[in-house]
Amino acid sequence: MNKNIGFRRNIYLSWMDAAAAFSAETPDLAELRARLDPVVAQQIASPEGRRMAIDVLITIWGKGAARRPALHADASALFAQSSTVDDRIWLHYGMTLAAYDFFRLGVITIGQLSRYQETITPKEVKQRLVADLGQMGSLDNAADRILFTLRNWGILAETEKRHAYRPLRGQFVASDPALEEWLLAAALTAHPAGELPFADLVRLPELFPFRVTVGVDQLRRSERFDVFRQGSGWDAVSLRG
Repeated sequence: MNKNIGFRRNIYLSWMDAAAAFSAETPDLAELRARLDPVVAQQIASPEGRRMAIDVLITIWGKGAARRPALHADASALFAQSSTVDDRIWLHYGMTLAAYDFFRLGVITIGQLSRYQETITPKEVKQRLVADLGQMGSLDNAADRILFTLRNWGILAETEKRHAYRPLRGQFVASDPALEEWLLAAALTAHPAGELPFADLVRLPELFPFRVTVGVDQLRRSERFDVFRQGSGWDAVSLRG
């Protein structure tokens, strides 16, 4: 894993919507930054604070076009067709997984904890991240940024207990199966393995907010994936090309 955390600001859902829309209209990162500045300024007055937040947005939606052109192009097309906030969250989440290793590790941690307990705390998340990454000076703040972002996106819910949040497992249901297929491609793009058993892919802990219902036959028909039967009788999935 790349230990450059990078994810250093709270990221509001409205900013992500703007970044996705603007990135579909221009590949010029300077223009994208200029268009995002007044959007981010609604929450952040400090020029330096805005710069850092826009850096994150550009890494996710701007630079994604060059780093992962097929994934970005499909995300932009699906974003333009999306009819609900929930549908857009599938895309923002997948693009962020692919852009930031630290975000991915953070949501893996939350997904794993939520399999065995109803609520999670920042302390629990940070302890696991330190165990995986070692003590890093910016880790605490970056973990807080992820937790705030997930709360703003409606993935973590507040509880009566202070600093305890309820992960909303399976909260997001796609209006189009293409969103499920795309998110699996984004998760596999971000995953360090070149291939995964189908059963493991659809149950990745980082996908905890989403209800994934696609079957292996749908992935076989997809242009995004190669699906092949292993000798032990289970299906493995890799990204085509």
